[in-house]
Parts: sequence; C-alpha cells; structure tokens
Amino acid sequence: MGKKNCLVGLLLILILFPACKSAGIEELNGTMMQFFEWHLENDGDHWNRLGEEADSLSESGITAVWIPPAYKGNSQSDVGYGAYDLYDLGEFNQKGTTRTKYGTKQELHSAISELKSEGIQVYGDVVMNHKMGADFKETVSAVQVDPDNRWQDISGTYEIDAWTGFDFSGRHKVYSDFKWRWFHFNGTDWDARNEETHIFRFTHTNWNWEVDGEKGNYDYLLGSNIDFSHPEVQEELKTWGQWFTEELELDGYRLDAVKHIPFWYISEWVDFQRSESDDELFVAGEYWKNDLGSLEHYLNEMDWEMSLFDVPLNYNFYQASNEGQSYDMRNLLSGTLVESHPMHAVTFVDNHDTQPGESLESWVDDWFKPHAYATILTREGGYPSVFYGDYYGISNDNISPKKDMIDKMLNARQNFAYGPQHNYFDHRDIVGWTREGRTSVPNSGLAAIMSNGPGGSKWMYVGRQHSGEIWTDLMGNSSAGVTINEEGWGEFHTDGGSVSIYVNQ
Repeated sequence: MGKKNCLVGLLLILILFPACKSAGIEELNGTMMQFFEWHLENDGDHWNRLGEEADSLSESGITAVWIPPAYKGNSQSDVGYGAYDLYDLGEFNQKGTTRTKYGTKQELHSAISELKSEGIQVYGDVVMNHKMGADFKETVSAVQVDPDNRWQDISGTYEIDAWTGFDFSGRHKVYSDFKWRWFHFNGTDWDARNEETHIFRFTHTNWNWEVDGEKGNYDYLLGSNIDFSHPEVQEELKTWGQWFTEELELDGYRLDAVKHIPFWYISEWVDFQRSESDDELFVAGEYWKNDLGSLEHYLNEMDWEMSLFDVPLNYNFYQASNEGQSYDMRNLLSGTLVESHPMHAVTFVDNHDTQPGESLESWVDDWFKPHAYATILTREGGYPSVFYGDYYGISNDNISPKKDMIDKMLNARQNFAYGPQHNYFDHRDIVGWTREGRTSVPNSGLAAIMSNGPGGSKWMYVGRQHSGEIWTDLMGNSSAGVTINEEGWGEFHTDGGSVSIYVNQ
C-alpha cells in the first residue's frame, strides 16, 4: 500500500473499517476476535486450538483474529507482554524453552494458514514499549524520579546495576544481529546492586517526549524502557516490524501501550510498514484512557489513519452493569469514540486487561453482557472485537462461556445488521435502534431493543419496504412476532433486564 497521500477515499475507509466480501454481496460486516485471555493454560497448544477453530470462527461470522504476542517472553508462561526476543516466535531455545506459552513457530504458521484458508485476516500484537528478561546486568548512571511526577528527580545521580543487556545467544544472530545495551534504554524500575525498586531515569538521556501527560510524563511503564530517541532503536524496530509482517503474512496490528510510546514514532513506524507492504494493513492502537479528548488528540497526531480501542465505551458498559436499573441507558454511548468517530473506533466489551484480577479490571457483569454485545455487534458504527474469555469462558475465574448468545448476535451482524440506522435512546430504562437493511443482502434489517429495568415496548421504524413482514426475536427472549405496519413501524417488546433482536426470518 502506498504512502499517506494515497490513503484517500474508499481505500482509507477499508483500512480503518475492514469488511468481508462475498460473492454476490457488496460487503459483509467485519468482526474481529481477540483469540486469547490472560489465564490460558501454559500447555503450548493454543496455536493448534486456533487452527482447529478456523472453520467454526468463519462460519460464525468472524472475519479477523487478533492473536496474542507471538514472540518469546521472559519465561515460558509469559502472556507475551514481558517481551524478550521479538524475533523468536517459538523457534529457539531461550529462557528455558523453545516454544512460547502458545506453541511453536511451526504451529503458529499452521494456524495462520488455516485462518487464511477460511478468509480470516490475522492481526499481530505489537509490544515495543519495553523489554524484559535481559541476559545480563550493566552499570548505568541514574536518578530516582517521583512516581507521580516523572519529571521530578528525587535523588542525586548514582550508579545502579540494571538488567539492560540483551544478546539473544540462543538465536545465534538469525534474522538480526542487533544487541540491546544500556544506551538503548532510558529507564528501569529495579536496581540489582542495592536490590531496590524505584522508577529510575538514566542520566545519559531523558524521557521520550510526546507521550501521554499522566504522571507528568507517562513514558515509563515497566521493565527496561526503550529510548525511541536513539537512531539505532528507531531503525531496528522498523526492520523488525517488516520482518514480523512478512513472516506471519499479517493483515494488520494491535499496537500495545501506545500512550507510552512517542506519538511521532508510532506514526513513522506505521507509515514505514504500510509503505513496505503490498497489502492494506489495519492498525488499532491501545490508548488506555477513559477520556475522549485524549483519544481524539492521539488520532489527530496520527493524521486519523489508524483506529483506537474505545476505552470510554468499555467503562460505560462497566458502569451500567454495576449500577443496574439506576443507570440511565440514554447515556450508554455518551463520551465514546464510536459515538463521535465511528470509523476509528474498535468497540469491545472486555479484554485480557479488564478481566477479573488484572491491572485494568473493568469487567462487565454477566447480566449486562448481552446488552453490551448487542450494542457493538448490531449497530452501524465501530469495528467490534469479540473477547475469547467471553466466547469460550475463563476457567480460572469460573466464568462460563457465552458462545451461544454471542453466536446469535454474530448471526444478526453477518446477515441482518445493514442499512440506515434509527436510534431510540429516549427512555432511561429502555433503548433501541433499527437497521433498514440493504437490497444486496436479502431479508436484511433488524430492530434491537434492551432494558435494564422491568421491560416494556417501543414503537420503532424499520422502513416501508418491510411492510407486512412478521419479525421475530432471534435471541429467543420474546416469543411474540411483530407485524410491520404499512408505514414501516412496529411495536417491539423486551423483557426486564433483557435484550431482543427482531429480524425477518
């Protein structure tokens, strides 16, 4: 794909809001799945499971899969965010293991081949803010900084022993001979000499600029923090990204922790990968902040050529599920990215960080999961992401699978959720929306209605073209059919605390 000045019109739309094409139909709605959760068993069989599920995922309406970080972490059990060697995809004996938590490189290639054969795109998880599990310590001059104001030094300069030496001797310079040293980093949180934990800034450089302003400067997150001002670092990570993309035939990326990485570098990195690829590369960044203004600022810095995960929407779902009937459902989309910039929003209900016990826990209660998934899967705005932990369950937290419920909504998205949308956010307990359908998708159109209170009904418009049709609830929650009148209206019912999605079946 070309450079920025080529990303115009329909091409830009397809990059930011992927869809799936099928014979005889213009475009089917795109839906990604995050195919992992934090507590997957460390059995090395995850890539095999992914390959085995490819056909089923395609049949359900999944058009893209976001895979977990595929490279060697600081231990075999590492989820992938404690990144050690980005070039080791489960191929070399390093950190006491050849495979990663998810399996071997060969098994990963096989799984991707199965996905591609089913027409499913693959998005790689890119972790390049930090490194962990160094091979050896180095002496570095450093100062302690205030954890709540990283610009403020709270000690004098002194020498520490930092884990910053990365040789990757188990890989024997295959794919890259780059070795990471102390001068490629600008901070850490552990002094091995004095066995003390602080946030240390290395005095030979400074924090990266143009990052999120929380804590004064939110460059440092964890581990050995990469210094993107170093020219060698800039080139190495671009080169690695090109290799990673080609090696796995990626269709795009989920970029981890982008608010901690210089905005200018992410823009350069994405532009470089797109310029070197023959394919359209979808890019979604994780900017974890419950503030629409911050997300808009970041997208503006990226020239609006990527998407972000809609964190404010997740928090709205979380609040609604906690407050129950006292929550005003008219506010469900207020302050969200999908409400203001639907073409740049990746909508989701939960993910690996929000699940119980994790660092960003904002878990949506089970009773509200149908409401949340109906919102992201049947509305016209946003690119929805289905969470593995919701779909298959999380045994570690005794969370049961919701596959049957989500599959019904994926059916609604794949076959019915098309055409102009009409919103009915006019009642604090009962809200709904309709889609008029599209002539190129036979029988398409739907009416979604939900309640966090005692339930009830709402007249909603679905289009005159549906006059005389009888619509039924594909969720099976409401048994009565709805006859669309000659003006294109129907009275749709929902039970208390429930969701119904009516279609012409």
